[in-house]
Amino acid sequence: MNDVISEIVRLPINWHPLGGFDQRTAEAIVRICADRDISESVETGAGKSTLLFSHLSRHHTVFALNEGESLTMPLSSPLLRKEVVTVVEGPSQDTLPKHQFKRLQLALIDGPHAYPFPELEYYFIYPHLDPGAVLIIDDIDIPTINNMYQILRVDRMYREIAMIGKAAFLERTEAPLLDPISGWWALQDYNKKKRVVDHSMSGYARRSAHAFRRSTPAPIRKLVRTFFK
Repeated sequence: MNDVISEIVRLPINWHPLGGFDQRTAEAIVRICADRDISESVETGAGKSTLLFSHLSRHHTVFALNEGESLTMPLSSPLLRKEVVTVVEGPSQDTLPKHQFKRLQLALIDGPHAYPFPELEYYFIYPHLDPGAVLIIDDIDIPTINNMYQILRVDRMYREIAMIGKAAFLERTEAPLLDPISGWWALQDYNKKKRVVDHSMSGYARRSAHAFRRSTPAPIRKLVRTFFK
């Protein structure tokens, strides 16, 4: 198995028609996941990662379209452990909401990249992540996907493991699950940070008003106050 994984890791980026992980990122996946007990894993999209996860997980589910043979290539590869892979073909926007998930120890979000689809995929996957599960978010060089990454990396539900190339690796902590139906925004650490930023902007407004009072003649200040009454 080690020889097979090494062969997969060395596959070039252009092995898959839609691209894929470079060798450094593939090595990071193996390094982070190889010693974990992964019974169930999922990914949106397919490619070199599908080959890797078929060896790192006892059962792997793929949610993908066969665009540009994106499914045909990994499914026909002799490097794939076909017996452990289940394919759910179709748009993840349609297939994920209907899927009956088991508890997950590994998930990769790498399906449709336009906003808000990565967030939609995350919404249907995150409630099923076990404590200790690895969540991989690919293509964080895309601004909207990076926004999601920035929110999750400071959330108490995750611990950041690494950022390799364009992929971010997070680990699910023991923190309580944010309720997917009635989750309260104030429980999220990113929002607490944003409130600090907003507060600093309020301070900026106060300082600007003070500077205006000091530098503006009284008759003009009076005129401004009259105008804004």
